[in-house]
Amino acid sequence: MTDEDLPELLPLVREYCDFYKVAPRDEDLLDLSRALRADPDREGVQLIARAPRGAAVGFATVYWSWDTLIAARIGIMHDLYVAPAARGTGVAEELIRACVDECRAHGAAGLGWQTARDNARAQRVYERVGATRAEWIDYWLAVTPETS
Repeated sequence: MTDEDLPELLPLVREYCDFYKVAPRDEDLLDLSRALRADPDREGVQLIARAPRGAAVGFATVYWSWDTLIAARIGIMHDLYVAPAARGTGVAEELIRACVDECRAHGAAGLGWQTARDNARAQRVYERVGATRAEWIDYWLAVTPETS
């Protein structure tokens, strides 16, 4: 992905955020994409999927992390989104394969991600590509800045 892709990426990221009922500012979303582009070896990568005629139809974001239990670098696919009109066409599988390729290129030992328990359609895609369910339960703790 290049900076020239950002105007086509932003509407897809906005749809993704709308799906999860969150509303970060467009400029913040663009800053995130620019940060990844500036340091893909340390931060992560964003990938954009295109239809045969070139229109942007999906994206994925992989962040780099480490896993102490295997003592190796890993990729975390934090985002995977396919526009409704392109669902069921293999775009999700292509994006996952591209994420795996990026992991391989960046020396990551594996790729992990999560989905909602009720997202059965996504779970079918993940099972088709050979992914297995982890046994972990996710927790989240918001960190608010200290005020003076």
